[in-house]
Amino acid sequence: MLMFELRRLRLLHELALRGTLAAVAEALSYSPSTISQQLALLEKEAGVTLLEPEGRRVRLTEHGRILAAHAARALDLDERARGELESLHPGLAPVRVAVMQTAALAIVPTALALLAARAPQLRVELVEMPPELGLFELTARGVDLVIAEQYPGHTRAHSDGLDRETLGIDPIRIAVGPADPARALDELRERPWVMEPAGTAARLWAVQQCRAAGYEPDVRYELADLSAHARLVAAGQAVAVLPDLLWEGTRPPVTLLDLPGRPTREIFSAQRTASQARAGILEVRRALRDAFPAASEPRPVSP
Repeated sequence: MLMFELRRLRLLHELALRGTLAAVAEALSYSPSTISQQLALLEKEAGVTLLEPEGRRVRLTEHGRILAAHAARALDLDERARGELESLHPGLAPVRVAVMQTAALAIVPTALALLAARAPQLRVELVEMPPELGLFELTARGVDLVIAEQYPGHTRAHSDGLDRETLGIDPIRIAVGPADPARALDELRERPWVMEPAGTAARLWAVQQCRAAGYEPDVRYELADLSAHARLVAAGQAVAVLPDLLWEGTRPPVTLLDLPGRPTREIFSAQRTASQARAGILEVRRALRDAFPAASEPRPVSP
């Protein structure tokens, strides 16, 4: 009868997701040699070859892919069992949350204050990640919960293993310098733009808005930090498309203009369906729901 150690099954699952031994080692804080040794032991347990060389890397064999799929299901069952036990136990396991920058600024502080009053024993750990990476790490079990975004007309892939819940909507507007005379998107074709890195949903969406207005934006500055976007715009050195949550609790140092159709992005949280019984995650999601309305008051739009 075959017996597999769950820890080794997770390593195989991670390799199937991340693609290289080095990436698995970095994600789990192991050395690549340790990962290799443990996977070699898993091969002995399975009695078949799970990995084969591919240049300087390795790839999963057909047996490896089959066992990796079973590993994912075994990890789900383990998480479900732990969640049900946690629901009956007075203690709460730590919850690790991946947050995008605007959520960290506008939603998380209020949510943490609510949790401090409701569940003071709960430890919440935060890591800032762009939504694309956060959702991947959620699938890979690097985090327990994600706060992410979805732009209008740009849907994210839905996974059968993830549960998504809308927290609210966030208006997206044009930001120009205080002295800039422009009052519409089609007046900004000659301006330098600051946008998020290529490949992100925010960048793709912003470029599409400019193209719909009849031009290709001059993206002169590519920065992940939206606070840096705001500073460049306030200094009159760029224009940008920015979400209202960025200004939570502050007076915008820029002129805000409505985009055609007054679009909004959806802010949502996501967790693995296998963790739906975990009381700590449920507490965090409730706090995020309650925190969002305070962060979603309409912002004044410049005339």
